Amino acid sequence: MKIHEFQAKELLRSAGVPVPKSIVARTPEEAAAAFQELGGKLAVVKAQIHAGGRGKGTIKTNPQQRGVQLVKSADEAATVACNLLGNPLVTIQTGPAGQTVRQVLVEAGCEIARELYLGIVVDRQAASPVLMVSSEGGMDIEEVAAKTPERIFKEHFHPDHGLATFQARKLAAKLGLRGSASIRSAEKFMTALCRVFVNNDCSLTEVNPLVVTPQGELLALDAKMTFDDNALFRHPKLAELRDLAEEEPAEVRAGKAGLSYVKLDGNIGCLVNGAGLAMSTMDIIKLHGGNPANFLDVGGGANVDQVTEAFRILLSDKNVQAVLVNIFGGIMRCTTIAEAVVAAYKTVGFNVPLVVRLEGTEVDEGRKILASSGAAIISAEGLTDAAKKVVAAAKA
Repeated sequence: MKIHEFQAKELLRSAGVPVPKSIVARTPEEAAAAFQELGGKLAVVKAQIHAGGRGKGTIKTNPQQRGVQLVKSADEAATVACNLLGNPLVTIQTGPAGQTVRQVLVEAGCEIARELYLGIVVDRQAASPVLMVSSEGGMDIEEVAAKTPERIFKEHFHPDHGLATFQARKLAAKLGLRGSASIRSAEKFMTALCRVFVNNDCSLTEVNPLVVTPQGELLALDAKMTFDDNALFRHPKLAELRDLAEEEPAEVRAGKAGLSYVKLDGNIGCLVNGAGLAMSTMDIIKLHGGNPANFLDVGGGANVDQVTEAFRILLSDKNVQAVLVNIFGGIMRCTTIAEAVVAAYKTVGFNVPLVVRLEGTEVDEGRKILASSGAAIISAEGLTDAAKKVVAAAKA
């Protein structure tokens, strides 16, 4: 689950991580009032969407307007907010359609001596969270990793013990931080951020840029946080921060039905049981010249209602020109899924070709159910055969 920058900064602020003063605004009038309340001569108006690259992003209807802009008066803050609010912001992460800006963050300006990068993720290979820092703050970390990986420094830490003092000091030295004020600030900042990461079951915590003020203090000028969905039952207050307006509607709908769904940009809908098999299905579709429209895992115990809803979600995508059902009957019997497919087919009503591949427990009986159903279902034997047939059907 993702949250907005202003929400992430509230969490950091409550944990003792230094962040600039800021106020959320949802109207131009609120933006003007926020500038006055902050009381400075300079502020930044920042679009709040669940995507990175906002500083370089542009409003779709007015490419001159950036997603992050400096303002020097209340009137200017209102004007910038007016240009952003209600309009789609296009960044490198949103795609050409962009994401609609529904709120902005008006943040007090600050003096900047240096810009750094700091991020925490789970290193699955090491089975441990890892703190990453770089002197290349304000840049895309992917670009830094690709071109100058030697400028990224890492320290793994135990989730129970947190980041040790010596680790924070080591990273501060590698970043070239000098003076007792900067070293103490870095130590406090890094250890607090690592606690936030662990205590909230984060999958990502990123500060880019992390700025060093002329006084040597570290300040989170930006903040991005995502959380492990499977751990949200432990954090009901975090779950309340979810903004469904920022998510793909089909993915939200699938989640309510207990389905794992991710929308893609292809034209072949996929309905599969098991995440690994779903990935393999998408791979083999690509291998044979097709383009999957989604990842959809109905799980090992899908019922008729779930399969029916899955078909409705697939067919709601106007780009879908054919559907492939790929089921391996292990826990689930092929007869059960065949009956569910036939019932769903008759309930939903298909206007695109449907290819079904069954394998596993009671596969012969399942195929007989499909064959005798009277539905226009294309049966396939083997994954390669299924991929070839669905790609051909989509092209036809």
